[in-house]
Amino acid sequence: MASEAKTLDQWEQAREEAKLRLQACQKEHRVDSCMKCEKIIGCDVRNDYVKKVYESMNKGQGGGFEF
Repeated sequence: MASEAKTLDQWEQAREEAKLRLQACQKEHRVDSCMKCEKIIGCDVRNDYVKKVYESMNKGQGGGFEF
């Protein structure tokens, strides 16, 4: 059975790009989690990734975001 690659929408693509930047940052700082990084508070790379994940979940429709 052949599997077809899923086409990513614009929000999923932006999320994947932010994920790659986040992973590169983690590698640069030699950590496997942002929680282990001393720069976690106010980190633009991590904040952008969280924003892109949220946007990919709501497909740009906005709304509240609560944990």
